[in-house]
Amino acid sequence: MQKIMNLISEFSVPLIGGVIVALFWVNLSPADYYAFVDKPFAETHAFSHLSLRFVTNEIFMVFFFALATVEITQACLPGGDLNPAGKLVNPLLATLGGILGPVVIYLGLNNFFGSPELTRGWVIPVATDIILAWLAARVIFGQNHPAVPFLLLIAFADDAIGLVAISVLYPDPSAPQSSYWLLLTVAGMIAAWLMRKRKILSYWPYLIIGGGLSWIGLFKSHFHPALALVFIVPFFPQPQHEKQTIFTADVTDRSTLTQFELEWKNIVNFGLFLFGLANAGMALSEIGNATWLVLASLVAGKTGGIFALGYLGTKLGFTLPEKVGKKELFLVGMIASIGLSVALLAADTVFNDISLEGSAKMGALLSGSIVLFAIVAGRVLKIAKIP
Repeated sequence: MQKIMNLISEFSVPLIGGVIVALFWVNLSPADYYAFVDKPFAETHAFSHLSLRFVTNEIFMVFFFALATVEITQACLPGGDLNPAGKLVNPLLATLGGILGPVVIYLGLNNFFGSPELTRGWVIPVATDIILAWLAARVIFGQNHPAVPFLLLIAFADDAIGLVAISVLYPDPSAPQSSYWLLLTVAGMIAAWLMRKRKILSYWPYLIIGGGLSWIGLFKSHFHPALALVFIVPFFPQPQHEKQTIFTADVTDRSTLTQFELEWKNIVNFGLFLFGLANAGMALSEIGNATWLVLASLVAGKTGGIFALGYLGTKLGFTLPEKVGKKELFLVGMIASIGLSVALLAADTVFNDISLEGSAKMGALLSGSIVLFAIVAGRVLKIAKIP
């Protein structure tokens, strides 16, 4: 049974299933779909914003990014794929390329073929879908290839930067940012540090106290609260050395960090069904200029930007991981152009016009097809897998 659960999770079946259900539902009965995902659970003023979309985007995604933070934290431990710190420089340069490339392509194409109201959408192609990127990387490179943690650090970093950019540049005009609330996030980090100093091994106090304070601080200051646990997870008690590659849990490791990963991984993977259901509902008739702007920016901008700055990094003396050359770097950029999950979140935030939002979301959705093209490219380029 566990083997089946792992296969379902590894191949993103819940997320893809949620997307498919949302697409069919909204095209067959749009009124019922929007009532389901946007109707508040309670009519009282205090809970008027608690809809399925709010819970998945503002609360559930906290745990999605928490698990991504676990992987990066483990990879930075001694023996991990991203240790010592010098190994971080090239992927961070590539991340910069993966952000600047799509932005330049989007704004350039919009200047020639788009319209002024689409300019706000430049932040949508900044993000990478971590889950689908890992799936494609695992198929193309094999689970233990050094290109996999390299790619996932890029995906994690540009997702985090994308969410921060959305929060800072596109705040809710009816609720201006109050940055002093961020002191609560700092308080959450201090609380987590003190709990670690006192050798508290259960992750629950870290989640409830540290995570709760961090979430309230981000939410009240109108930064995206999905990042709440990103500031808390690195304080979880952790092993002295990392023995496994990224996204491979060590079942013999009883540390707080690893236990959190093991106990929440399936919950988060299956919860992605609700995320797909709540965010991928768009009418097929909404394909328009924003669709092609987002898709072209993801494919050309990510692939070209990551390859260009990753290669530039090698010329500056910041080496790529072992067994990662030009072919592998090109494929990393190609895989990073899959922009489904966070790109859907971004489109939901930056456009006030529902038709523009739906059109942009279609571009993010179509980028999921890059998985197939990347697999074919991997075969053509004869990439040596490391299982």
